[in-house]
Amino acid sequence: MARTGQSTTRSPQRRPTLREVADQAGVSISTASLVYSGKQGVSPATAERVREAAEALGYAGPDPLASSLRHGRSGVVGVHLEGTLGYAFQDPYAVSVLDGLGQALDELGMGMLLVPEAPGEASHAARLVAGQALDALVFALCGPTTSALVDQVAARGIPMLGTGAPADDRVVQLRIDDRGATAALVDHLLELGHRDVAMLAMPLDPGARTGPVTVADIEAATYPDARDRALAFVDRMGPDRPMVQSASLSIDGAAEAAALLLDVSPRPTAVVAQSDLLAAGVIRAAADRGLSVPQDLSVVGFDGVELPWFEGRLTTVEQDGRGKGRHLGDMVRRLLDGEDVPDQVHPTHLRLGTTTYPR
Repeated sequence: MARTGQSTTRSPQRRPTLREVADQAGVSISTASLVYSGKQGVSPATAERVREAAEALGYAGPDPLASSLRHGRSGVVGVHLEGTLGYAFQDPYAVSVLDGLGQALDELGMGMLLVPEAPGEASHAARLVAGQALDALVFALCGPTTSALVDQVAARGIPMLGTGAPADDRVVQLRIDDRGATAALVDHLLELGHRDVAMLAMPLDPGARTGPVTVADIEAATYPDARDRALAFVDRMGPDRPMVQSASLSIDGAAEAAALLLDVSPRPTAVVAQSDLLAAGVIRAAADRGLSVPQDLSVVGFDGVELPWFEGRLTTVEQDGRGKGRHLGDMVRRLLDGEDVPDQVHPTHLRLGTTTYPR
């Protein structure tokens, strides 16, 4: 499968040295080294001067691989997480992916360094990566189409894996067919006779706010998974059906966003939610309004996680997060063995449950 993004034929760039940083900051190389080692003995003003010189030169910090190369691999795989660490351990789908990847890395005798990147915190992720010797970097949860980390990591010759993003030739992808899988969900509702169908979307961009979205908003989206799932909805239902994005992937946030779909007349008879947590929020909002799922409102989700508090079983797209994590781990192994690993597609399937009903 062809990959899109930047060309791989770029000329290699020379890595700035610590001595050049020290010279520009007007300090000794030992002083500059102390700034990056984290040891005490350097005044805050001097440390800031060193950091400013490093930023001006494009110096990302001492290459931690330099010493580990004498001994082989570092034994550590970086795992980039779009969002905070707290979110990663609250989202059951994210937990399942990390679980599967962790199992695969355990079998390889390798460790995992979690690299969270909340919106607007790219510099924090860059510092974490710069200070670690890594054998590979995995963008485990689909994030924005671009990432500043790609240039930083590629300059060190570290292989990278993604799950659809960042969209760059230097990142090997394990994708799912977001568009085709969502189309199957909508087709299921259409076969049941639903025509008044609405969509509750994940955030299309960092810092997104809850509210209606248009086709133009969708086509300009930063997050490719949210974009492709929404485009599938437009493919099947046309551009005029109600579409709302939730600013939060939490159940509470989804319930608040679902109000914009349910507190209107005529109310939709079915809602396509872009994740199972969003679907759970729709179900909660429906219950708050005395609506029965699925008799009054059919709801479908995406991911295939369990909702223990819900007595029924959600109709959703099952993408087996644990299996996906193991799939990523196997691709890491092959990359580190020197194989030429192509982009791959992880399978999904429509799982029928009890949350849809004929119209």
